[in-house]
Amino acid sequence: MRHLFVHGAWVPSASREAVAVVNPATEEIIDQVPAGSPDDVEAAVAAARAAFPSWSAASPAERGKILGAAAQLLKERAERIATTIATDMGAPYGLALKVQTLMPAGVLAWYADNCEVADTRVGNSLVVRDPVGVVGAITPWNYPLHQVICKVAPALAAGCTVVLKPSEVAPLAAYELADVLAEAGLPPGVFNMVSGYGSVVGEAIAAHPDVDMVSFTGSTRAGRKVAALAAESVKRVALELGGKSANVILPDADLQTAVKVGVANAFINSGQTCSAWTRMLVHWDQYDDAVDLAVQATRKYTVGDPFDEGTRLGPLVSAAQRERVIRYVNRGQEEGARLVIGGVDAPLDRGYFVEPTVFAGVAPGMTIEQEEIFGPVLAIIPFGTEDEAVEIANGTPYGLAGAVWAGDEDHAAQVARRLRTGQVAINGGAFNPAAPFGGYKQSGVGRELGQQGLEEYLEVKSLQF
Repeated sequence: MRHLFVHGAWVPSASREAVAVVNPATEEIIDQVPAGSPDDVEAAVAAARAAFPSWSAASPAERGKILGAAAQLLKERAERIATTIATDMGAPYGLALKVQTLMPAGVLAWYADNCEVADTRVGNSLVVRDPVGVVGAITPWNYPLHQVICKVAPALAAGCTVVLKPSEVAPLAAYELADVLAEAGLPPGVFNMVSGYGSVVGEAIAAHPDVDMVSFTGSTRAGRKVAALAAESVKRVALELGGKSANVILPDADLQTAVKVGVANAFINSGQTCSAWTRMLVHWDQYDDAVDLAVQATRKYTVGDPFDEGTRLGPLVSAAQRERVIRYVNRGQEEGARLVIGGVDAPLDRGYFVEPTVFAGVAPGMTIEQEEIFGPVLAIIPFGTEDEAVEIANGTPYGLAGAVWAGDEDHAAQVARRLRTGQVAINGGAFNPAAPFGGYKQSGVGRELGQQGLEEYLEVKSLQF
């Protein structure tokens, strides 16, 4: 069994319990990590607290040099790390390499170059920024390196120290990162990692009085629990939660391109993406054509082994996740939506696979239109007017991402400004990892990535002269 990473060393857990890591494509146990305990969290927080004075006093150039070295090591080890991610969470290898490994390496490199935040003058005041302190980071399994980097990189760049709890479902990429940070020269105690269950390790981190901030990515339900625990000690909280993002295709858009890209976005990472465009909104006059195009596009999404070059959809991460998706597919049919491709039949004899699934005839308010499914399930919803499209797009508890397609880019941007969501792609605009990422409403609090992501980990102080 693996160990925990505390004060720059691999140490055994105070708990004797283990968590099995399962390959979701084969259902075989491939590793074990400790089911950490509150005592483990206590040791990790103490190490982070002790390391904070010296790390926070290090110059931005010193911090950037270490983070830059770590980014380079991630790039050098990208193929190995991608293989690990494809094995323990099921992403197709190409996706695991490009999106799950090289993109977070690029994010880490960006923060290495952007550690410094300038002081500002306001009248007789000098406004300065200090690192917030010890950060507890709690991350999910769907992007097991990227989501870690989104928290750890800006926290370290800001001068904070970190206690990380990676997801127990797919923890192995975080173990690779711990080795990388140590080899890059990060001082002992600046980064610590305690594996285990959210109900034990995650809650102990969120409630710990010596943790100054907790940053959590996961479900809205779990985010509420983290925020409630953190409130007891009035610590700062950043939450990146669920989504039910709308892909609004206006009547003058390039329908074929909008549907093709929309299907790809809905199904990336087997639909296990919080910002996926899982609702496709199309005008009534083009609705039937859009459904046909979506079915044609979906047929190209081959389900299979993550290491098979022809695979476009790997397995879902676990048996529990597969059962969740199946329940939603059944619920969609029960509520009157029309299943036009896919369904609940297992496409392979073993592994937690589901078919890519598309529903037509979806009405606002249906369960599959309102709730996050976290699987390759797309709902196509008709609208009559632009105002109705905006109302439907804004009509869920979430507001994480979305898209608008139109013949005129300025018009698309006008509609995008009306969407109550944290980021909107205009006519297929590419994801930008240097831009802020986060949501409105129940999609979360705060922002990750870019300059705004760095500022989450800084306190503001005014010096009056």
